Amino acid sequence: MATAVARSLFKPRQMGARLMSSASQRTALYELHKQHGAKFGPFAGWDMPLVYADQGALDSHLHTRKNASIFDVSHMLQTRIVGKDRHRFLEHLVVADLKELPEGAATLSLFTNPSGGIEDDTIITQQRDSLYVVSNAGCADKDLAHLLKHAKIFQSEGADVEVLKIDDHSLIALQGPASQRALEQLAAVSLSQMPFMTGQFIDIKGVPCHVARSGYTGEDGFELSIPTGEVVSITQALLENPQVKLAGLGARDSLRLEAGLCLYGSDIDSTTTPMEAGLTWTVGKRRRAEGGFIGADIILDQIANKGGSRRRVGLVVEGAPARAHAKVLSAEGEEIGEITSGVPAPSLGKNIAMAYVKKGFNKKDTVLKVQVRNRVQNATVVKMPFVPSGYHKV
Repeated sequence: MATAVARSLFKPRQMGARLMSSASQRTALYELHKQHGAKFGPFAGWDMPLVYADQGALDSHLHTRKNASIFDVSHMLQTRIVGKDRHRFLEHLVVADLKELPEGAATLSLFTNPSGGIEDDTIITQQRDSLYVVSNAGCADKDLAHLLKHAKIFQSEGADVEVLKIDDHSLIALQGPASQRALEQLAAVSLSQMPFMTGQFIDIKGVPCHVARSGYTGEDGFELSIPTGEVVSITQALLENPQVKLAGLGARDSLRLEAGLCLYGSDIDSTTTPMEAGLTWTVGKRRRAEGGFIGADIILDQIANKGGSRRRVGLVVEGAPARAHAKVLSAEGEEIGEITSGVPAPSLGKNIAMAYVKKGFNKKDTVLKVQVRNRVQNATVVKMPFVPSGYHKV
């Protein structure tokens, strides 16, 4: 029987299933956020920090680009997939080539549906005896149910696979160019040879943690899965470094948009295909040849024939910021799409946006128009990311 089994990343132990309830939840860092003057807001059923007393979203954004910030992302779903059939199982649900993924390597992948749409985006890391999966908080219940449903089907057919929900570890993201040095001071190891999109087990202040070199800001950084009982002390220790500050969801959204990264539910959803979203690079070469994942027929046909009716683009918008659901028009005034995310970009001093436009209007330097309230403003298609990435290179 497929059940959600909680398991530590380091000391396996089985516990009963615990799905997120409809009541507002708080992470283990909630009191620390309060001590730093956090202003909270609801997100995916959680009370999450938006900004802090010592700096607003703009200052926090710029601090992350120049120094380092800690984001509490403990609301995200962490799972492990174990068993000798784990690769075959998860490859049925996502588009990545997991069998060929080297140990310690991580990849962005997509849960897909029978219509070829994206049910969620996720980071998957190849561990020695498991696949470590981190999924979006807003999709946590849905993703866990999806995993358990298909695990039950695989198990009924004799497969050796189990879905293990990790609920005794919290997750923080340390992001920015000063993040490596700040973490090295606590880990007492050099991280200079750790490539981007890899993960390994490292002791931080003597506490075993899973450290992934990844993030959602476009900068170098790490996501740390820390035993919940130790997350406050480790976060406080990182904050003793004057280059490190706490940052909230306000800065996280503008940072990820400058980096050209999608927000699930805004820029991608169950109706968006990888081709339309510009995410065909997540579909592994072997997977393109063999298929075998949900919605493969539609997705692979679109890749082969450049199908789909729309394309995700980046826009630089003149005038006022264009927010989600603003209409995008051709130069002649034809409605051709819609904004999905838009912000003033603190690093650029310009207003930027992501949008979906009718295929054919997505070429770089195409001049379009955006309707912002009762005004029509010019917008130009540009390549993403809007800001050059600072990912670590070995």
